[in-house]
Amino acid sequence: MYRFRPFRNSDPPDLAAIWRSQPAQRGVLQAMSAPLLEYGVFSKMHFDPAGLIVATRDDRPCGFAHAGFGPSDDERAVDTALGTTLVLMLEGGGRDGSLADDLLKASEAYLRGRGAGVIYAGGVNPLNSFYLGLYGGSEIPGVLQSDGVFLDACLRGGYRELDYVRILQCDLARVRPLVSRELRAIKRTTQLVERIDPPPRSWWEACVWGSLQRDVFSLVDKSQTVVATASFWDMQPLSAGWGMSSAGLFELYVEPSLRRRGYASYLIGEAIRVLRRRGVATIEAQTMGTNQAAGAFYAKLGFTEIDHGVVLRQDGRHEPITGASEA
Repeated sequence: MYRFRPFRNSDPPDLAAIWRSQPAQRGVLQAMSAPLLEYGVFSKMHFDPAGLIVATRDDRPCGFAHAGFGPSDDERAVDTALGTTLVLMLEGGGRDGSLADDLLKASEAYLRGRGAGVIYAGGVNPLNSFYLGLYGGSEIPGVLQSDGVFLDACLRGGYRELDYVRILQCDLARVRPLVSRELRAIKRTTQLVERIDPPPRSWWEACVWGSLQRDVFSLVDKSQTVVATASFWDMQPLSAGWGMSSAGLFELYVEPSLRRRGYASYLIGEAIRVLRRRGVATIEAQTMGTNQAAGAFYAKLGFTEIDHGVVLRQDGRHEPITGASEA
């Protein structure tokens, strides 16, 4: 018989052990430890111990589910109207369907008790402030398709698949720079500017990225106006388990009047040149599966799909989810 209770300060070693007992999955950090959970979850200023539900047998943790929320419109606070179950894990990756189902229900009860009217499963932008560098890839891609315990519990619990997230990777050793008259013109009229670890633009951005090293590349025109930006982060500690240095592309923006004119391609190409020189072996990006234009853009640059996640929602009402960064 199992019981549920909120997170306690003595739980991290047991939760780390449950995490390490999961089946090998590319997007789930295997060398988990209590300090890494502290880094990616418990130390966040908006972490609520009541939202991390621990299942115990004979007073020993045997599974857990973590529920959380997204930001308010001004990104100055948590908005509890929109919630999600971020992760759900059982000891040994066990297939105890009743325990997984009850953990998911306990997470939903917590979210509804705090005012959530719409409930998702998995972290996806903007419900993405926990587990970066521990789960997923360059961003949190909903529920990984390989995460069978969590995904099966969602499907049994009446969740509906809204979309899927393509996880893409580019091997920098094989990248060849794109060449065209259009790109040469951009090179003549812009300058590449790099900002390392820029200050957060909002309280929520500090919650998401505050402990992670970011690198922002911008194209500046002759009037010193920023016309395009590409934001990367050092995908530690997840990439350490892959045995290679990887950078995650999580934000790509081009001024609307300049889109589809080669600026994004040129900017990513220049960023790749700099990152490769620093020893970065791969770049990851994510895009919603239904965004064919973004998929074609990344394919042109040499990205290939290596995994995917699923975005699920229980409530039938529509609320916008930004999802993965798009070209």
